[in-house]
Amino acid sequence: MFQDWETKIKDNPQISPHLLWDIDKSKIDWDKMKVFVVERVIERGDVNDFYAMFRLYGGPDGVKEIVKKTSFYDPRDEAMARTLFDLKKKDLECYKRKRLRRKRLGL
Repeated sequence: MFQDWETKIKDNPQISPHLLWDIDKSKIDWDKMKVFVVERVIERGDVNDFYAMFRLYGGPDGVKEIVKKTSFYDPRDEAMARTLFDLKKKDLECYKRKRLRRKRLGL
C-alpha cells in the first residue's frame, strides 16, 4: 500500500497536530515517544500521518518493528496494523500480553 513512501516523504510530511493534542510538541522527544506516536497514527491518523511516521522512523520496515512492541491496540487497530505491515498475531506484543492475561485469569 505504501510503495511510494520514499517519494512522499520528500515533501517532509508532519504528524497532524490533533493526533498529539495532549503533548507539548515543542518538548516532544520523537525517539523516546515512538511507540506512543505510532499508536496514535494507527488509531487516528490519515495517509499523510503514515508518511510522516515513515519519515520519522525509517520507513515501513522501521515502523513495523515499533508496531510489534506496542502493548495495546483495540481489535480493529490490531487487525489494520497486522494487514498493513504483514504481521501475524503472535508477532505483536499486545497479543502476547492479552493471551498471558487470559491464561492468568483462567479464561
